[in-house]
Amino acid sequence: MNLTSAQTLDVDLPPSLAGAQEGEIALLLLNRPEKRNALDDETILGIEAFFEALPDTVKAVVIHAAGEHFSAGLDLAELTERDIVDGIAHSRMWHRVFESVQFGRVPVVAVLHGAVIGGGLELAAAAHVRVAERSTFYALPEGQRGIFVGGGGAMRLPRLIGLARMTDMMLTGRAYGADEGQLMGLSHYLVDVGEGLKKGAELAHRIASNAPLTNFAVMHVLPRIVESDPAAGLLTESLMAAIAQNDEEAKARLKAFLEKRAPKVAAKG
Repeated sequence: MNLTSAQTLDVDLPPSLAGAQEGEIALLLLNRPEKRNALDDETILGIEAFFEALPDTVKAVVIHAAGEHFSAGLDLAELTERDIVDGIAHSRMWHRVFESVQFGRVPVVAVLHGAVIGGGLELAAAAHVRVAERSTFYALPEGQRGIFVGGGGAMRLPRLIGLARMTDMMLTGRAYGADEGQLMGLSHYLVDVGEGLKKGAELAHRIASNAPLTNFAVMHVLPRIVESDPAAGLLTESLMAAIAQNDEEAKARLKAFLEKRAPKVAAKG
């Protein structure tokens, strides 16, 4: 995937972030390599600003990172003597921003390499598809720091890897490598070092080619169905299926398939 045609996005971002657009996809770069892309409040609020300002022409986003690491998590230098009320507000701010990633307007692909730790792992978990390079490793060192996850990890990570694994990671400081993370479900794709952005952009362009209503259903409706009781979930599925198939773009795509003008499904990575 040639990204040399990517153009800088006109979004007011802090120096720790950079935005670009390549066709129907936007790219958000974590650009604080000297701090292992640690996430301070300025960066978190910049992520929110990026997603709020996405042009209508963007149909998928790739989050990637400069330097040797995706993100070493919360910038511990920013921790202050917050009281309980301030601590709750700070965590809820992270929740709001990561909600804008998971339940925003377009699907998000995260490209991971090096350290994906603490808050960095929480950010990655908010993405819809994760591509990991073989240098990737995952950890939740909050237990050793005397703190607790606060960016949504307690909700998202057990759904990916199970409560028992997350408990072990937090209690013992256990880290997992890229191969283990792939088997556990932390990543969907595993690629060689240096190949992550190419693969992530390829997937984002593939996602962007879907019908927008289908992408919306996968992002917003499917997670709610999974968390519903079976009867409510099945009813919601029926309603969404009827809405999707009644969309004019869906009708045009189905007609193209029936007239053998659309490509058939083939095995691909």
